[in-house]
Amino acid sequence: MIYPTGTPTQPEVIAVALSKLNIKPADVFVDIGCGSGSVSISAARLAKRVYAIDSRDEAVRAATENIKECGLTNVQVLKGEATQLLPDLEVDCAFVGGSKNLEQVLEILAEKVPRFVVSAVRMETVFSALEIMKKNNVFKELLQIQLSRGNELAGGTMLKPENPVFLLVGGGSC
Repeated sequence: MIYPTGTPTQPEVIAVALSKLNIKPADVFVDIGCGSGSVSISAARLAKRVYAIDSRDEAVRAATENIKECGLTNVQVLKGEATQLLPDLEVDCAFVGGSKNLEQVLEILAEKVPRFVVSAVRMETVFSALEIMKKNNVFKELLQIQLSRGNELAGGTMLKPENPVFLLVGGGSC
């Protein structure tokens, strides 16, 4: 896997996020701030169609290469700002992995996407997303995920914690 600048979403976090979205085989999914494409790749195994959006050249290149390497044909990588691309896409569920233009992105999602999850590692992003989602009456749930991984230490195993990740689940009543 090729990784652009930034921290890739951990597989365990992806699993929880996608489970909260309850992706169905006929769904169209969008990954906003797709980075390496790891969320898009996981979602592509569940959804009919996936749009992977990122505004950074390095992320678009990495996601395109990683998706190609996995042999997936139902993922389309789009370069650009989500605020400009989302209005023209018909999607059933979304994952927000980047916080650029977060307020505008969440306003669009609140209006047109039934189910979405925002992933955040910065407290400012959590507070901002929570406020916007509550204002738009689409806030459902806030989760904090803390992973630890086993590492060798003096002939034994110790747990080394990863940075916590917050998932904000949103959407309408469906």
